[in-house]
Amino acid sequence: MYATFWALVPPLIAIILALVTKEVYSSLFIGIVVGGLFYAGFNLEGALVHIFNDGVVSVLSDEYNVGILVFLVILGVMVCLMNKAGGSEAFGRWAAAKIKTKVGAQLATVLLGVLIFIDDYFNCLTVGSVMSPIASKHKISKEKLAYLIDATAAPVCIIDPISSWAAAVAGFVEGEDSFSLFIQAIPFNFYAILTILFMVLAIIMKVEFGPMKKSEDAMERMSQMADAVAAKDENQKGKVIDLIIPIAVLIISCVIGMIYTGGFFSGTNFITAFSDCDASDGLMLGSAVALMITLIYYLLRRVMNLKEAMACLPEGFKAMVPAILILTFAWTLKAMTDSLGAKEYVEMLTRGSAEGFMMFLPAIIFLIGCFLAFSTGTSWGTFGILIPIVVEVFSGDHTLMIISISACMAGAVCGDHCSPISDTTIMASAGAQCDHVKHVSTQLPYAILVAAISFVTYIVAGLTQSAWISLPFGIVLTLSVLVLIKWVNGSKATAA
Repeated sequence: MYATFWALVPPLIAIILALVTKEVYSSLFIGIVVGGLFYAGFNLEGALVHIFNDGVVSVLSDEYNVGILVFLVILGVMVCLMNKAGGSEAFGRWAAAKIKTKVGAQLATVLLGVLIFIDDYFNCLTVGSVMSPIASKHKISKEKLAYLIDATAAPVCIIDPISSWAAAVAGFVEGEDSFSLFIQAIPFNFYAILTILFMVLAIIMKVEFGPMKKSEDAMERMSQMADAVAAKDENQKGKVIDLIIPIAVLIISCVIGMIYTGGFFSGTNFITAFSDCDASDGLMLGSAVALMITLIYYLLRRVMNLKEAMACLPEGFKAMVPAILILTFAWTLKAMTDSLGAKEYVEMLTRGSAEGFMMFLPAIIFLIGCFLAFSTGTSWGTFGILIPIVVEVFSGDHTLMIISISACMAGAVCGDHCSPISDTTIMASAGAQCDHVKHVSTQLPYAILVAAISFVTYIVAGLTQSAWISLPFGIVLTLSVLVLIKWVNGSKATAA
């Protein structure tokens, strides 16, 4: 079964079960068990040893993974502290006075997501913490908030040259000026650009469809009940500054933490330090410093006493337990997939078909990237497999190489965006405090629609090899599709 299609079967089983049963923990565990059985040749003892020794224990011993888990817990504690201090409620009251409409609240969420472009994990949890009270005030469902967070996390990071994602991509490009290639590839990163455009246009045009529309309609029906609960639970003692200062300190601390791990304070310039940073270590150190400063600030402000502050430690940890458990299972499932040779299978498949489809290869690479990232839940792993192949195949055609690298990045982000076992998708659910399977099922039609538009646009890009032709084509197609959906929705409403 090694390096064959069977290597992708365990994650596919987990994904299908999660979408069908709406239960993510058992679905992921079944996928892990299937992967262990495949690896051990259906020997139960061997499968058990592989699942726990090479899977669970291995992923929880990995320094990068542990750093992310610590960062998650600290963020959970900080959110709990901000809520306890009344900062979140105060910001919600202030924003409700300043942001008058539901459209404005959604656009503010998108804007904040675009501004926090450093890292997708940081983006998801920070935007979720800040915008949750505003979303609640304007009757935006948790599912819609999770989509807005998810759609401005990886898509923004992958088109920003100063981000952890840009650093990751640069690390996989050998024998070329990686930073220059990344800049040239931005106009061809259709899925990321069109996702942001689609989201903004859909908000302005008030277009909803599929399960997301049902969630938004249900939120509207529950508005009076939600208002009653909010009025009862609202904490009046906090001020807006009790949210702004901790968030500002968190952002600054995490940026400093990331460039610190990249050697900035040892003489390396900022760009190089950011490119060489360890995102996990930097976020962990930065958030730890931010937590200590926040605790001291709240105690000096006397919005809470030491006992109340310490009570937030276990509360914040408990709030992140679902995300931690899903992440652990997702990482373990990836370990099972890697042990079955999924990377080798996809690499062999891609190399075998590359030569005969040169002009259509960007579109084909986009689909392969989507499928691989969807199955494994990792964008960076997809970069590592596909980008070196693209560089080798198109070494003699610079323009087509850039388009194909963009297609690889776009496909990886798309698959990551759709996958229930993706780190970023899990973080977006945690940030919006949304049920994970509901988040996946409601955003899937939106992501698939943009993916289809991107696929057609990559065909145009492969034929024209021009961003000036293909990107406007994709933009016009996106707008046309939204106009069509709005017209269909209006016709249905009239008929009803």
